[in-house]
Amino acid sequence: MLKCVIGNSVFIHMQEFTIRDIENLTGIKAHTLRIWEQRYDLFTPKRKESQHRIYDNEDLKYLLRISFLYHSGMKVSKIATFSPDQISHLVNQATVGQMNYQVFINQLIEAAIDFNEKRFVEVLNQVTEKIGFEKCVVDLCYPFLVKIGLLWCTNNVIPAQEHFTSYIIQNKIIVETEKLEISNTLPSIVLMSPKEEFHELPLLFINYLLKKSGCATIYLGPNIQIIDAAEVVNRIGIHYVYIHTLTNFTGLDINDYLESVCTTFSDKKIVASGEAIQKVQRSFVNLTLLKTEEQIYDFIKKAK
Repeated sequence: MLKCVIGNSVFIHMQEFTIRDIENLTGIKAHTLRIWEQRYDLFTPKRKESQHRIYDNEDLKYLLRISFLYHSGMKVSKIATFSPDQISHLVNQATVGQMNYQVFINQLIEAAIDFNEKRFVEVLNQVTEKIGFEKCVVDLCYPFLVKIGLLWCTNNVIPAQEHFTSYIIQNKIIVETEKLEISNTLPSIVLMSPKEEFHELPLLFINYLLKKSGCATIYLGPNIQIIDAAEVVNRIGIHYVYIHTLTNFTGLDINDYLESVCTTFSDKKIVASGEAIQKVQRSFVNLTLLKTEEQIYDFIKKAK
């Protein structure tokens, strides 16, 4: 069920999930879910004419809460004795006075499925207050986006939901970046993603981390052609071109793309990170690949 609130109007649309979708999100095997259904009568999924089980938003949210209690060590036979309200209360109690990331990730998933912006922002703010913005992005937002991305690949979380949640997180990163003191030095790092790469969140966050460490940056953003970046990159004082790419929609092999960048900006240091660079097989004198989170943080420390 999709629920969008505009003004005082509520628009509802039923959304269906397969048992495999539920397995991916809850971490509970499909076979185990079937046993629980029959033995404990924990839930009653609807069925298609083919008799395949289908689940809606409320089923998913309920099972996420059951999953948390189960993975926290509670026996399913005990969980089955609680009402849905009692289960919700137990899950909420788990966040009192401590950080339980899985609870918060599940809450973000629930808010995303229902397009509940108010609830989504509340969870982000609650976690940020407890552990700080940077850890919120790394320890909460990233695992959440991995989960949502996993479900999106099954075509049940539509792209609108991915854009909905990404936009909220993106805005939060921009707001936090604007709070940072602006460096008095000339920009030395240009940040961009290749043409047709539209995943902006990692690049935005890296820009935030660089600025926080005292680096002066020029943020070009996603979907940038090499030729369009040349005027900026060739400015006096630019030492690094930082490229982050998750996908490979450029029409070029990632090796060919990086060769083009390294050749075009032969007097600059090219730094690249992101999932796509795992496929890089060539090496270039002016290219540094950051393949792990630790390597990214090390670069940020040394760049200032």
